[in-house]
Amino acid sequence: RAIHHNSTRSKGPFVATNCGAIPEGLLENELFGHTRGAYTDAHESKEGLFAQADGGTLFLDEIGNTSPALQMKLLRVLQEREFKPIGSTKSIKANVRVVAASNVDLKKAVNNGTFREDLFYRIHVVPIYISPLRERKDDIPLLATYFMREFCRVLQKDIQGFTSAAIQR
Repeated sequence: RAIHHNSTRSKGPFVATNCGAIPEGLLENELFGHTRGAYTDAHESKEGLFAQADGGTLFLDEIGNTSPALQMKLLRVLQEREFKPIGSTKSIKANVRVVAASNVDLKKAVNNGTFREDLFYRIHVVPIYISPLRERKDDIPLLATYFMREFCRVLQKDIQGFTSAAIQR
């Protein structure tokens, strides 16, 4: 989100999805959408996340969990800057910045043959490595305060902060 909000695309949409949380068969539909009649239950067309993120940023979390077939389709979108919704014969232009994240070491996945090397180099343009939170314990109070403020705003609560005992825990 910080990359998106501090970029020239900040006025465009920020769309995020967790590739590991969506079953493989549904992920392609989620990303690229479908046309009416593309399959039995497709009673109307559905816009995919690439189309929804047009002019903005698409965040693909856990990209390392995608299948080889979907990796090939993602590579095509990144190279050609266009995609076809399921059931369509027409390509749609994709003016989208893709930011990807993975808790899997993608370089090792490439070496193991579970992640496409060409896709790896497409998404590995500006790598940002973030160590686990267990190695950044000083960040915990900052994160706790951030989430406390967010939940106070959403739940309309007025909590001023944490006790020092709570911070120590």
